Amino acid sequence: MDSSVSIDLQPCDGGKVGPGASAPPYSTYPYTGPAQGFPVQQPPRDFVLWSLFNTIFCNVCCLGFMALVFSFKARDRKVLGDADGAGSYGKTAKCLNITVLVLSLLAVVLIIILFATGAVAVSKVAQHENQYRNNYGFNYGN
Repeated sequence: MDSSVSIDLQPCDGGKVGPGASAPPYSTYPYTGPAQGFPVQQPPRDFVLWSLFNTIFCNVCCLGFMALVFSFKARDRKVLGDADGAGSYGKTAKCLNITVLVLSLLAVVLIIILFATGAVAVSKVAQHENQYRNNYGFNYGN
C-alpha cells in the first residue's frame, strides 16, 4: 500500500516550533493501516459461486436456485452499502446452500444404497432361478 497521510505541524499563530528552530510546514508519515485494537470489519459474504455450483449440479427442489437469488440480493445490498441487509441475505443464502448440499449428498448415498441392495437382490433372484432350473431340468433354450 503506497498511501500517506500529511499532517500540518505549524502552530495556528504562525510562530516557530521550538526555540529558534524552524520546522517544515508539512510532515509525511506512511499509512500503516488501522490503529491497533480496532478490528477491521469484513464486508458480508454473498456466496454467489457456491450458489451457482449448487444451482447447476445439486438443484434439489430448486433450493439451489433460491440460494442463487439470495446471493444476488446480498451482492446488490453490498454494492448499495447496506451491510445489514447484505449480511441477512448472505446468511439465508449460506443456509440454503448447506441444505442443498446435505440433501444432495443424502440423495447420492441413498441411490448408491438402493443400487447396491438392488444388485444383490437381482443376483439372488438369478441364483435361485438357476438353481430351480438345474433341480427340475428346465431348459428354456432347447
